[in-house]
Amino acid sequence: MFKKLPGDEAQHLVSTTPDTAIVFRPAVLRTPAIVTIIIFTWRLLAGLVRLLWRHPIASAVVAAPCALAWLYGWQWGLGLVALVLIGLTAWVLLDRPSFARLVGWRLLAWWRLIWVYRRHWQPVMIISGLGRHLKGRDYVPHIVGVRCTSWADLVTVKMLTGQAVKDWSDRIEHLAHGFGATSCRVTIARSGRLLLAFPRRDPLAIPLPALPIPPVASVGPVEIGKREDGAPWRLKVHGTHVLVAGATGAGKGSIIWSTIRGLLPAVRAGLVEIWALDPKLMELSFGRALFGDHYAADPASCADLLEDAVKVMQERAGRFAGVQRNHVPTPDDPFVLVVVDEVAFLTAYQSDKGLKVRISAALATLTTQGRAVGVGVLAALQDPRKDVLSIRNLFPDKIALRLDESEQVDMVLGDGARDRGALADLISPQPDLGAGIAYARLETSPEPMRARAGYVSDTDIRAMVATFTADTLPLPLTEEAA
Repeated sequence: MFKKLPGDEAQHLVSTTPDTAIVFRPAVLRTPAIVTIIIFTWRLLAGLVRLLWRHPIASAVVAAPCALAWLYGWQWGLGLVALVLIGLTAWVLLDRPSFARLVGWRLLAWWRLIWVYRRHWQPVMIISGLGRHLKGRDYVPHIVGVRCTSWADLVTVKMLTGQAVKDWSDRIEHLAHGFGATSCRVTIARSGRLLLAFPRRDPLAIPLPALPIPPVASVGPVEIGKREDGAPWRLKVHGTHVLVAGATGAGKGSIIWSTIRGLLPAVRAGLVEIWALDPKLMELSFGRALFGDHYAADPASCADLLEDAVKVMQERAGRFAGVQRNHVPTPDDPFVLVVVDEVAFLTAYQSDKGLKVRISAALATLTTQGRAVGVGVLAALQDPRKDVLSIRNLFPDKIALRLDESEQVDMVLGDGARDRGALADLISPQPDLGAGIAYARLETSPEPMRARAGYVSDTDIRAMVATFTADTLPLPLTEEAA
């Protein structure tokens, strides 16, 4: 009997032998051996040239002892290797920072590139959806290079044509776990290329003590802590406004008091005035003597103090109009920093509608017109929602401490900040691990920066009050006199 087979093409075929499958054999084009040898040789030479071009130092390190052993014997090659190892060991012991900068981080970057990133690159790209499998071929982004620092691996990647930054920022968790890191941050290196930061350790895990009071009077930027890359965290307060948001116990007081601590010499020299609004009576009251008459706690006094700041701003604007565009602090026109510990108590949670309107209007006026004439606002709050603080977008510089919800990160730092690695909602709630750690987004840089502020204890605050309220102390030097 004849048996029909299923399939588009096979249905027209019949077999004279029942239960026998038809085997289709593809056509085979036999390639001459000389063509295969030429292709293999070309690929070998191209790979060798690419290796020498990308890794000249590593290639020389391997080639030199091998050549010496080939020409003069293995004893000479082994001696050269031993001499290099002894020299490197001595370099490490005598000048470790320069060794790490010139040799150590380069070797680590080469090892991490080979063992971690190239080894796992294709499966991570395909599984995370950043690569494509089309017509039997895998299309994956290309690793341009890897650079290591003391705390992270910085991987430069060339995106596929048609990809967007959001495609990568939406998959930072896939990338982090795929390459064995705790997190991943995505920044734009240039058109078509991204810089992926994979932390190897957390340099901010240890709490920072209060920083020393600077010996020179300056209006800033004020050093308040340490950045993740090891550089000092300097916060600009003159010529801008700063919004600090964080849950209870996140460390808002560390940022406020570190800023005040750094400005004390300038306050003593008459270049800065700090006006404090303390509606909770629990934070700024410890240093009340530092603020003199510019301290308010109850809502009515806070409204009066804010309106006084508006009057100072408007009076300066009238004098500066047509004369100068930027404020230069002087004893006659000092920089006025208005510090509000919990601004939501004065806006969203204020029961007196008249006071609420006065306070909101004064804050809006200061944040829209104050920085050009030397009046700045440093405001802190717990809930960053728009209905709590309607003027949050009027603060050019924003700092996010530990937050309760992931949506709040974008409320404080702007849309897409969390997708680029500002994981403020994942900061540890334990004070010794997470208090004072923050992500800052400055007006001059849209990319979030991770840092930790120094902890100013009650003892430090009392020492500050005792030192800077004594009339017998000499005035500190200004930057010009220094």
